[in-house]
Amino acid sequence: MTPQQRTRLAAALATAGALSMTLLGPATHAGADPVRPDCPRGLACDWVPAAHEQTGDPADKETYGNYDTSDRPRTNKIRFIVLHDTEEDFDTTLKIFQNPLRQASAHYVVRSSDGHVTQMVKNKDVAWQAGNWYVNSHSIGIEQEGVAVDGAKWYTPEMYRSTAKLVRHLAAEYGIPLDRQHIIGHDGVPPTTASGTRNMHWDPGPYWDWNRFMALLGRPTVPTAPARGELVTISPDFKKNKQAFRDCEKGVDLPVQGSSAVPLHTAPSADAPLFSDPGLRPDGSPGTNCAADWGSKISATQRAVVADRVPGWTAIWWYGQKAWLRTPAHTRTTTPTAGYVVRPKKGRAEVPVLGVAYPEKSEYPADFADQRVGAPLGYTIKAGQSYPGGGEAPTGYFHAPTIDASYPYVHTYFRGGERYVTVQIGHRIAFVKASDVDIVRAR
Repeated sequence: MTPQQRTRLAAALATAGALSMTLLGPATHAGADPVRPDCPRGLACDWVPAAHEQTGDPADKETYGNYDTSDRPRTNKIRFIVLHDTEEDFDTTLKIFQNPLRQASAHYVVRSSDGHVTQMVKNKDVAWQAGNWYVNSHSIGIEQEGVAVDGAKWYTPEMYRSTAKLVRHLAAEYGIPLDRQHIIGHDGVPPTTASGTRNMHWDPGPYWDWNRFMALLGRPTVPTAPARGELVTISPDFKKNKQAFRDCEKGVDLPVQGSSAVPLHTAPSADAPLFSDPGLRPDGSPGTNCAADWGSKISATQRAVVADRVPGWTAIWWYGQKAWLRTPAHTRTTTPTAGYVVRPKKGRAEVPVLGVAYPEKSEYPADFADQRVGAPLGYTIKAGQSYPGGGEAPTGYFHAPTIDASYPYVHTYFRGGERYVTVQIGHRIAFVKASDVDIVRAR
């Protein structure tokens, strides 16, 4: 039997199987969808499928939306959960994900008013949600109804509870650690290349209460290390942490209000310029108080390694440099934390940081044209610096350029032999080769 004949036979068997399941399944009326959402008991949850169809010439299998079929976690592991906000209302978001021309989807959408959850992409499949194909391939995306610059009003108690129940369920199902290198916002997703940094998103933004959310996951921030330890968790009181940010896209100042974000400065002074992400501003211009400027702020429940201390201020290692945050006496802006940190191996002056953990070129088949490899992001971990992390990141590339198996190797997951680990290099996570670093317990 030729490969073409095997493909046609497999398609015929799949069609027959789908028909038999429809006939024998639980549907009781015309148009009912037998797919059950993957949700925990007690969570109001339904299934509304996102679009998965071509958008142009039927012969053009590369033009389609809004997700890719896969067989996770049997093929690619699910290692991350990414939290978003929709920037649209709930009903509009569902319509967007049902329109293949929009080229976007997420596995779940959570409604603000009552915490209702709609699943739109099966967890085995890859949603188009994070702006980083490696992260897409290894994550589940959860969209939450809301608009980031509108403040906390969209983020209701019902939404927090529902999202937390869902995340706990998924983390248990797929073995995902409940920490902030694995439970990340869209603002924690790295670019795949240095040039892509400016295009990355920043939701759910500075008004999502990460302290509250991680406590609902059963991971509240509490001291687990000596007071002067090198590893800290950012832990300001959301209501008391009043911050003044600006919607720079509209050119308006946002109301001073509670926030998860803590501003970062270039020196231990409120008058010092705000920290500038060198990937976002390669010209070295200062950071801003724009809500979208992730380089100038760190978020509650993110961890950092202390680089220096002076009265009222703490410096942390941040994107390869020192960044200073205010830590007045008798406040809980930081909490000493036990855990692991990543540092260059002895003798290494610096270690490159990547936004993906792809195989080496030599590990792909010789006749495979799309041999994706990682490119440095422009940040480095220098000798004498350390960053939180050390959790192993899957090494692999999922090839999915067409809606079906039109090309050779489509829907193939290429595993690599190089081992990578996750680091919190700045506001976004990133990846380094395990062979380049030591993973040690924080002092």
